[in-house]
Amino acid sequence: MDKYFNLYREMISLRGLTAHTLKSYSTYIRSYLDYLQHILHKSPEEVSWQELRDYVKWLQKERNLSDRTINCAIAQLRFFTIYVLHKPWDASQLPSRKFDVYLPFVPSQKETFEFIDSIPDIKQKAMVAIMYSSGLRIGEVCRLRYEDISRSTMKVHIRHSKNRQERFAPLSKYALDILTKYWFECGKPTGWLFPKQTAQSRPIDTFFLSRHIHEHEKRLGWPRRITCHSFRHALGTHLYENGVDLLTIKSTLGHKALNSTTIYVHMS
Repeated sequence: MDKYFNLYREMISLRGLTAHTLKSYSTYIRSYLDYLQHILHKSPEEVSWQELRDYVKWLQKERNLSDRTINCAIAQLRFFTIYVLHKPWDASQLPSRKFDVYLPFVPSQKETFEFIDSIPDIKQKAMVAIMYSSGLRIGEVCRLRYEDISRSTMKVHIRHSKNRQERFAPLSKYALDILTKYWFECGKPTGWLFPKQTAQSRPIDTFFLSRHIHEHEKRLGWPRRITCHSFRHALGTHLYENGVDLLTIKSTLGHKALNSTTIYVHMS
């Protein structure tokens, strides 16, 4: 089964998808190939639609997955069928599932500033401050370079976004002051703005900040509700509450479609 898995990863790479997508898209295909080898004892070419459906049922039962996650597994099976087996995909044989949509938790402006101001570590504080100030994704923060921060224009240059589109995001004086303090106190980095502690030539890992955000919630005595993405959602919501139009918010956050931005109407 290794040859199928390696070909699958190769096809993802050929499509130019990111390393993060490569890792995410490999999760349930490895499980599927193991299922075929140890349970069905079949090659992927021999599998029927009924057996594919049985695998999805087995996967949900064994791992207690949500409907949204099951859809991710189905998407991976679709990619595998089309690009590895070179067979047509019939969505009527294995349809995607309906799932409930919940609004994410968004801290108020008061809670946001209270959270950031009370972070004791200057590096963590700087990362959260720029994440909120400019509405960045955690991956975009981790890949910032020194030259991406423009004091003269008060903008942040995002080179590697989720949509593979460069953009400029606003930089507040509040975030710039914290960034400046961080820069002087943490060795004046001129390459990656937030390098790994053990390897200065590499950007910091995304999970670094997630762990510390939850630790700070615990320190404040708050329930565990905030994630790195909460601050991006917070900026979009707070901008809308302050009267900023949706097209400006869309541009600031780098959304590809306006539909992604309209969530802040419901969250405000």
